[in-house]
Amino acid sequence: MGGNCVYHIPVLLKESVDGMNVSENGVYVDLTFGGGGHSREILSRLGTGGRLFGFDQDEDAERNVPDDKRFTFVRSNFRYVKNFLRYYGVDCVDAVLADLGISSHHLDDAGRGFSFRFDGELDMRMNRQSALTAADVVNSYDVDKLADIFCKYGELRNGVQLARAVEHARNVRPVRTIGDFLGILTPLLKKANEKKELAKAFQALRIEVNQELQALQEMLLAVCDVLKPGGRLVVITYHSLEDRLVKNVMKTGNLEGKEVKDFFGNVDSPYKIVGKKVILPDEEEIARNPRSRSAKLRIAEKKNCEGSYDGRN
Repeated sequence: MGGNCVYHIPVLLKESVDGMNVSENGVYVDLTFGGGGHSREILSRLGTGGRLFGFDQDEDAERNVPDDKRFTFVRSNFRYVKNFLRYYGVDCVDAVLADLGISSHHLDDAGRGFSFRFDGELDMRMNRQSALTAADVVNSYDVDKLADIFCKYGELRNGVQLARAVEHARNVRPVRTIGDFLGILTPLLKKANEKKELAKAFQALRIEVNQELQALQEMLLAVCDVLKPGGRLVVITYHSLEDRLVKNVMKTGNLEGKEVKDFFGNVDSPYKIVGKKVILPDEEEIARNPRSRSAKLRIAEKKNCEGSYDGRN
């Protein structure tokens, strides 16, 4: 395995891969390859006839690709999982894993602009070939759209106030760096909650720049088409916006969580939930990797494969 072993510490590693029910000769997908931690664990459970596809849109992740003929790296956003599997001649797979957290590598690389701990360009692109940066968002979006991003994606109560402050500052000079952005936000935040509120503001920008929720929605609907009957969908979420989407799809088969019932009054969903409650990291894991604190692991199993199911009811 090439690359840096501390690129990212995999969260809920054993629990998530156990949830995939890996069989020696199965076909599996790791939709968030990153540092390759989950993929390494999956490969360790595969036999010579098994296959694993790893998706990642970030060029840096490619350095971590294992030298293993059973592994295929796909440099792409996971929203295109169905297209790429078809390209590789794969119709159905045995399990799909997605760890939706931002990698430690992104947070710790000052040049990527994901963290308020460093100064640098306000970038936040997972895929550096994308055109839109966080600086573009704060400098070009109108105040109403900015406020909506802060309120919706950052769940910030003072999103309107923050958006107006950004608008005022950029009228004086463009907001280019993390330092510029912090200079606008910090005076409006209470000291006691400053880091938490800054994290929410950065999350909001990151979600917008990378179209994270739109990509997640497309991926969740596509995965139902590529899973075999009995196949597993295993997802680790880190904030309520993405967790709600995952929970809705697993419970009802649609993004809105709208229950459609059959003739007998049973919820007509393509999935059955595995486990009675959501799986959380234990105290030992949180102590070892504080970034795992907000992680939630959900597992669902596909009931059947009758026709194509797009999740829209």
